[in-house]
Amino acid sequence: MVELIGDSARGEEYALVRLRVHDGRIVDADAAGVAEDLRGLTLLEAAAVGGEVLPVDALANALAPAVRAAFDERRVAVAMSGGVDSAVTLLRSGDHAVGVTLRLWLDPNGPDADRACCSPSAVIAARATCHGLGLPHVTLDLREAFRRAVVTPFVRGYARGETPNPCIRCNGGFRFAELLSFARRVGAPRLATGHYARIVEHDGRLLLARAVDESKDQSYMLARLDPRHLDRIWFPLGDQSKTETRAQAAAAGLAAANRADSQEACFLAGDDYRAFLSRHGLPAERGALVDASGATVGTHDGFWRFTPGQRRGLGVSAAEPLYALGTDPGTNTVVVGPRAALARTRVSARGRLYAPAAHVTAKLRYRSPAVGARVEKTARGFRLHLDEPAYGVARGQAAVLYDGDVVVGSGLISSAGSD
Repeated sequence: MVELIGDSARGEEYALVRLRVHDGRIVDADAAGVAEDLRGLTLLEAAAVGGEVLPVDALANALAPAVRAAFDERRVAVAMSGGVDSAVTLLRSGDHAVGVTLRLWLDPNGPDADRACCSPSAVIAARATCHGLGLPHVTLDLREAFRRAVVTPFVRGYARGETPNPCIRCNGGFRFAELLSFARRVGAPRLATGHYARIVEHDGRLLLARAVDESKDQSYMLARLDPRHLDRIWFPLGDQSKTETRAQAAAAGLAAANRADSQEACFLAGDDYRAFLSRHGLPAERGALVDASGATVGTHDGFWRFTPGQRRGLGVSAAEPLYALGTDPGTNTVVVGPRAALARTRVSARGRLYAPAAHVTAKLRYRSPAVGARVEKTARGFRLHLDEPAYGVARGQAAVLYDGDVVVGSGLISSAGSD
């Protein structure tokens, strides 16, 4: 006999659930506020039971560490964010789908935590979508693990003078590792997510590819996914537009049909990253703004507030517009200069080539246009010789390589220069 305990609180309200489990089934339950008698149910079946919000939340907390199920080829684990994309993904995953939401760490001082894909309200919305379709939902509380794996490296990267992209680290490693592990635990051969990307066969292997809807394409953010896992992953929205997704949700009567998209870098909870970094240990220390010759042209309040290509916030008047060219953490110095000085034609990255590639289009920043490049494999990744200069190349950002629409390599930029 195993006893499972879960609780939940909202303000002064509190709920506690106790379950006694034998041979994978609940034999006794103290769960006031839950809509059904849980006795005789498996843990996965209990995860589909609704009721009052707080008791159901407590039930979910009791079930999450222990829920398991035998392999079922029909079962699909579906990553649920509470938004329209994951709701339609769930709808398309069939009657044997299991929803799962990762509850991740959010800055408690952020101004808009409710829009994050991993907030308490997002968990409740995701669970309601699953229960509305009669499907189980499991919440995995990974707040501290996420903070160690994603948030701490984000802060440390800025302290080193880099411009890290936390969503690349989260999606390419942490998030999918946890989701695939959960899928195994509940006997699901496939994991489905609401990302806008595709998986295609390229030279005899499965690789990630851009979505049909270029305006919503998320292949850049997913590019560090290990191709060895792609045979277990499904992106059902990759062949359709966001407009079609919302229409499908509306036609099915899903509450998520008109829900706003979740924010990027969810742990910022709607805050500016500079304010976040200031609260989390990076000092506001006065330093020098210098030109390429080393002459001081102004001052700043912390090198980590600047990234290559940044124009706003320099506070310097000059005959031509000035941009941040780079930073020196050791001296707390920011180097500024004209846009032409940002030009880079050679980029080195630590990472992998997923397929042989001689010439690619390389995307060096999420919102930057891709540029043609010749690829040279190195011991720790690859070097790119760009067909034309790129501007605003920053250490710590991702370099994602495409052959047409197919992702053939990715890495984190370690250095950039001009030939």
